[in-house]
Amino acid sequence: MHESLPVAERPRRPEWMKVRAPSRNGSYFDVKALLQGQRLNTICEEARCPNIAECWGRGTATFQILCETCTRACRYCYVNSGKPSEPVDPLEPLRLAQAAAQMGLKHVVVTSVDRDDVPDRGAGHYAATIRAVKAKLPQASIEVLTPDFLGVEEEALRTVIGARPDVFNHNIETVRRLHRRMRGAKASYDGALALLRRAKEIADYPVMTKSGVIVGLGETNDEVVDTMRDLRANGVDVVTIGQYLQPSSKHAPIDRWVHPDEFRWLREQGEALGFGSVFSGPLVRSSYRADEQRHAAESGRGAVSY
Repeated sequence: MHESLPVAERPRRPEWMKVRAPSRNGSYFDVKALLQGQRLNTICEEARCPNIAECWGRGTATFQILCETCTRACRYCYVNSGKPSEPVDPLEPLRLAQAAAQMGLKHVVVTSVDRDDVPDRGAGHYAATIRAVKAKLPQASIEVLTPDFLGVEEEALRTVIGARPDVFNHNIETVRRLHRRMRGAKASYDGALALLRRAKEIADYPVMTKSGVIVGLGETNDEVVDTMRDLRANGVDVVTIGQYLQPSSKHAPIDRWVHPDEFRWLREQGEALGFGSVFSGPLVRSSYRADEQRHAAESGRGAVSY
């Protein structure tokens, strides 16, 4: 198995991390115009996702609700952080549902910034968004990628799960040893596990749970396997594993370029642990081909690497 390339020895992106520019032949520019017209944010843009050309070109996008500014400042994330200057927009769920319908989405993925300034941490807005999408696209499945709802976890989970999303996702992001350093004092590794476990315990229907890990922050592959083991112990069905990319010089540096062979090995470890689906690859992100992730878990197709 080929091993990781230390960034100190290979500062430029290796060949397997290179992506294509947007093509005029796909839906990229149509999606961009639609999102701008509906005044909607996407994590694709806000987090500088390397897959934006591919996903928008396929006519898909991951919606980001609750504004552009996050009340957290994780060391790996490019999303703007600070004090949000705008209130929660009550019409955003309707605009999002309309855009999803115009895009003809069969699987709608919704995430958000953290809103520690809002009493319910945005849970009610998530529920409103789920209901709006269900009303507009009754045949579509809905996936939510939520923050940790710090301080109101139980109430917030009941609100979100009460709207019956098909997939509940909360990213644990990194291994236990690095969690506080990368996510800050407010975040909790065990709290993330508990949130995922409680989502299933609260639901009165078979909700699928999911979480994601980014590698290249200083963890070892064995620590990643330990994290997957923790996720499975808390009932998580789907896991994604992808390479960290440093958004700016102010963010955490990349420790290593993880080789595709290592991603395949991690996929095999996850499959052995019993995950319904493991999407593991250099360019994989939590919402990357989310419809395929869900289908793989439901159909028993199992682990996939990209």
